[in-house]
Amino acid sequence: MKLGIVGLPNVGKSTLFNSLTKAGAESANYPFCTIDPNVGIVAVPDERLKLLGDMYKSKKVTPAVIEFVDIAGLVKGASKGEGLGNQFLSNIREVDAIVHVVRCFEDTNVIHVDGSVNPLRDIETINLELIFSDLEVLERRLSKVIKAARMDKTAAKEQAFLERIKAHLESGKQAKSMEITDEDELALMKEYNFLTWKPVIYAANVSEDDLGDDGASNAMVQEVREYAKNENSEVFVICAQIEQEISELDDDEKAMFLEDLGLKESGLDKLIAASYRILGLMSFLTAGEDETRAWTIKIGTKAPQAAGKIHSDFERGFIKAEVVNYKDLLEQGSLAAAREKGLVGIEGKDYIVKDGDVILFRFNV
Repeated sequence: MKLGIVGLPNVGKSTLFNSLTKAGAESANYPFCTIDPNVGIVAVPDERLKLLGDMYKSKKVTPAVIEFVDIAGLVKGASKGEGLGNQFLSNIREVDAIVHVVRCFEDTNVIHVDGSVNPLRDIETINLELIFSDLEVLERRLSKVIKAARMDKTAAKEQAFLERIKAHLESGKQAKSMEITDEDELALMKEYNFLTWKPVIYAANVSEDDLGDDGASNAMVQEVREYAKNENSEVFVICAQIEQEISELDDDEKAMFLEDLGLKESGLDKLIAASYRILGLMSFLTAGEDETRAWTIKIGTKAPQAAGKIHSDFERGFIKAEVVNYKDLLEQGSLAAAREKGLVGIEGKDYIVKDGDVILFRFNV
């Protein structure tokens, strides 16, 4: 999974990226200090892995990972190459979802690119740039399709669809707000890879004082929540400065620090949970002496396709899957003991994998 972190200059974007990835991207108080998109790989925290790894005394424990891309500060006119526009808009095209950091705190020491703090205006600024960028991509596709449409019914149908999207985008709306029921059109929409079709998670960056009640008393956070609700996006409240402090602590110190702040989870935990929800993802597990590992798949994936995540041979030669819930496995202490208790299911090609399943695949190639 790849998430792109975007936001206007000086909203706390690189500070957040640094704390999530501990990559130390230069975070100075001036626009465009992030010129190359910094990339960081983050392990997905998963208590189940540690417990299973300890039980099997696994030589290796491998968590699922998320790739974060810190995309440089966008400004008005980015789609026309203002600031460092175009190169960064192309970087966003590669991600599965966009994490949009929005400033919801006042601080006279941190300059705002527009001179005042207004989260909804900031969201609209970025969204407009993404719409302009999508229109450019659409125009290029449309000019090719128009030529083919004279001789080809399929191309003529696509031309009509592109013209509908164009009108929608030109009215200032995002691609994802279009109602599309036709399966062919949906397939085309995925192929176009429009930025405004991608799911968005808003990171409402607040001061430390607003963390305790999860931003409930911050009017700017409420505005962002309302906006996100209307477009089916996720929101989580974060204090990038606090996240940076958390990132420098070990696990025990981190737990104590969060407790002192009255928090149950860090911003990274909130972001990972939000990204799994919005992308419809979950994890299944494989466990043994050599390695215990988490594998990320789409909710609703069937056993052979889950096996294919490990290796294409597993999917091609799939015979059956031995499946046990991780809690049952931990309680019984071994797969053999879980089998004796009848807790291990023998599943075929139509089995839909569940979150927390520990699976042993049988295959023959």
